[in-house]
Amino acid sequence: MLKSNIMPLFGTSGIRRLANRDLVQLAFQVGLAVGTVYGRVAVGRDTRTSGSALRHAVTAGLLASGARCSDCGIAPTPTIAYITREFEAGIMITASHNPPQYNGLKLLNPDGSAFSAEQQKQIEDLVNGTAPLKVQWDTMQIGEVYSTAVEKHIERIRQDFPGGIKLKVVIDCGCGAAYFITPHLLTQLGCEVIPLNCYPNGLFPHDVEPIESNLGTLMQTVRESGADLGIAHDGDADRMMAVDETGRFISGDKLLGILARFSGSKNIVTTIDASMSIDETHYKVKRTRVGDPYVSEELKNWGKFGGEPSGAWVFPQISLCPDGIYAAAQIADIASRQKLSSLADSIPTYPIIRGNIPGTLANLTDVRESLKSRLNPLSIDTIDGIKLNFEDGWLLIRPSGTEPKIRFTSEAKSETAAHRYYEDGLRVVRNYLQGE
Repeated sequence: MLKSNIMPLFGTSGIRRLANRDLVQLAFQVGLAVGTVYGRVAVGRDTRTSGSALRHAVTAGLLASGARCSDCGIAPTPTIAYITREFEAGIMITASHNPPQYNGLKLLNPDGSAFSAEQQKQIEDLVNGTAPLKVQWDTMQIGEVYSTAVEKHIERIRQDFPGGIKLKVVIDCGCGAAYFITPHLLTQLGCEVIPLNCYPNGLFPHDVEPIESNLGTLMQTVRESGADLGIAHDGDADRMMAVDETGRFISGDKLLGILARFSGSKNIVTTIDASMSIDETHYKVKRTRVGDPYVSEELKNWGKFGGEPSGAWVFPQISLCPDGIYAAAQIADIASRQKLSSLADSIPTYPIIRGNIPGTLANLTDVRESLKSRLNPLSIDTIDGIKLNFEDGWLLIRPSGTEPKIRFTSEAKSETAAHRYYEDGLRVVRNYLQGE
């Protein structure tokens, strides 16, 4: 029986931990569990220093279980997701946008989607020794190398951009998994590429979450080089964010609107915390819980494009995994037709306030009723926490999925209203926590 003292196993985006001996042991256990259920598994990793150790551990578990395992080497998460269509499951070794001392495992289905709650429960039961394992010496397999994953992903993306793209692009891969694929893809499409941090280094030259505060060099290089576009990825390149030709960072909410406009889809899927500006378009919009797996799940039956303001963009024609590589080609194609600054300026911007306080909400029903009576919203959504909708804005109060914090987000058509909703919600929740 397998034993593990780590509970719960899965978070909101797979398994993620500090990289140490415990994680290496857990990686072996997860490989053994996945291989017990799925007979052919693709494995990839990002550039983190702990990635090779975890790859060996995962592979050992898979092979010992009797599964066949193909090592795709260093590759982005969306690349592994795309290749997994040739397998029964995929395992991506990454901690995405977390700092380099972290690592983890993302488990993928052949359509690119993350493992469902039921699949995660099955793996968790195996890891915790509550489900039987059949491991025999004569069923152990020999590992294989799959060397063409990146090339196949590039080939598929190029099919959607046959006319080529002529513009100058600065690309900051953060020394992560996209260090080769994005510069190579855009060069093949006809772009003049200026690379930043486009080499593998698991220590990362800067924080790899692609937010404005981490991309000062990218913005400066776009301005100084006269480039038409700047592109940034996180560690595993499931995210893509952009900088316009003036060197200005484009917010995730504006980028959602730009990509939606050129997606060819009348139906857009996004998360409950995305700006209300997307609702003021001609699209039909469905909102999900925060997290790209929920966006992907909705896209199985509705819409041709979805994403969330963190930079995760899902194109179901490729896979149900957020694909920062495809998104890079898409935004480059858009920038070759129109100036990104003009497109961004055409999308309304409303004041958004975000913050958090320590604590947990044991009874959301009581909190909801208290908020309803004191704030008098027009309506309330409860798909993820509590979202109060007002005539000129909204307030979202949501327990964190990864730590004991309560997150607050408010947006309104004026700074005054946004602050009022935020402070009112904060006061109600603090009173609840204090038992008042």
